[in-house]
Amino acid sequence: MKIEFRLITAAVIAAILISPIVAQAGSRSHPLSEDAALALLERTLKRDHVYEKRISWDCISYGTEGTTNAYFEFVLREIHNAKCGGPPEWSPLIDRYRIYRRSGKITQWEAAEDKWQPYRPPTN
Repeated sequence: MKIEFRLITAAVIAAILISPIVAQAGSRSHPLSEDAALALLERTLKRDHVYEKRISWDCISYGTEGTTNAYFEFVLREIHNAKCGGPPEWSPLIDRYRIYRRSGKITQWEAAEDKWQPYRPPTN
């Protein structure tokens, strides 16, 4: 009886100690840094040819609009200069994105719906 009790107790303790590790298995072991999150966003947008027909990548600037423990929020703006055209005192908004630190999930601001939506590559 004592041996069974000890085995059950050991199993329960092991389950308690292992459960947080299993719960985090789906998330990144290290949260993304701001630079890594921005690189992920840029790589994703270029891979999906999001702005290819609209604007040159040389005419897009990235800025960090906000950070929380959960995500980084980036804004993409047009660069206006001699190369890209447009009045230099303007930098019109192109899009806003959130990159979640642990999962790498990307969401995009949908102004018409006034809410964040999961990122979906454009359909051509």
